[in-house]
Amino acid sequence: MERDPATCEHRVGNAGSATASGSISEADPSNQTALPAIGAPVLVSPTSTSSFPSSRTFGPDAITKMMASRYVTVIGILGDPESGKTACLASLYLMISNAELARWKFADSKTLMAFEDIARGAREWNAGNPPEQMTVHTELSDERRPGFLHMRLVHDLDGRRVDLALPDLPGEWTTELVGTSRADRFEFLKAADVIWVVLDGRALENKERRQGVISRVGQLAGRLGTMLAGKVPKLVLVITHRDSGKPSVAITARLEAELAKRGLTATVVPVAPFSIDDEQIKAGFGIDELIEASTTGAPPPVEFWPRSDPMEGARSYIGYRRDR
Repeated sequence: MERDPATCEHRVGNAGSATASGSISEADPSNQTALPAIGAPVLVSPTSTSSFPSSRTFGPDAITKMMASRYVTVIGILGDPESGKTACLASLYLMISNAELARWKFADSKTLMAFEDIARGAREWNAGNPPEQMTVHTELSDERRPGFLHMRLVHDLDGRRVDLALPDLPGEWTTELVGTSRADRFEFLKAADVIWVVLDGRALENKERRQGVISRVGQLAGRLGTMLAGKVPKLVLVITHRDSGKPSVAITARLEAELAKRGLTATVVPVAPFSIDDEQIKAGFGIDELIEASTTGAPPPVEFWPRSDPMEGARSYIGYRRDR
């Protein structure tokens, strides 16, 4: 109202003078009904609408809260730096956003901005020429807590809905896990349904680097077995850069033999998140198979009616499977 603030009758310092002058009798301290009005704001604050929730990466606490309301398929993603972990996530997002992921449709995502951040490099082309690097190196603000991406998919055939929690981790975390056995940042793997071990297909094709990659896979499997007390979930070996060449049967057999030394098995899925020759191998090759392998699992074989030698006086029919 463009008045001098010192003359405001609602000012706490002026309450005594206002009472003495008799202009405001309600300011009397003996008047209990007027005490809440002393120092109260003159104008009412405007009502504000609620802001949209953040769509950046989720922390482990947010994923735990989501898992309390519905089933969430937690996927662990491990791999050396530059192996293609972030590229697989960016390719998944670009394919599902363009309705090109076979047998799956997009339903929801709580981390759309996080997906946009990792896929922004693949969108920026210069005069029709693709960028030299489709994704940037993953860096986390917290060196001890992983960041998760969320996506809900719907299957075309049976209509089932699948919530995926996908961590985008720096490759240095996997390197330190193998080299120094630092496992404090991988506690979430104890709740994982499946673990992706992402391997650079170009390194497997190189004779000089091949044995080193295979040996690290075995060491990583050993670390996982120790960290998870032998209860390792389903393993999927994701071999990237399928556009540069198909992994041979001999290489696949060596990888499986290295895992067999630790008592583990794995499903091998070659993928090409991005392609240098789209006519031969399209970008996004194998991503649908990777999601299919991560969301479905064959139950362990069970013998329907085990054979047993008959014993005199034994009531085999009543006692069937009673000891199981």
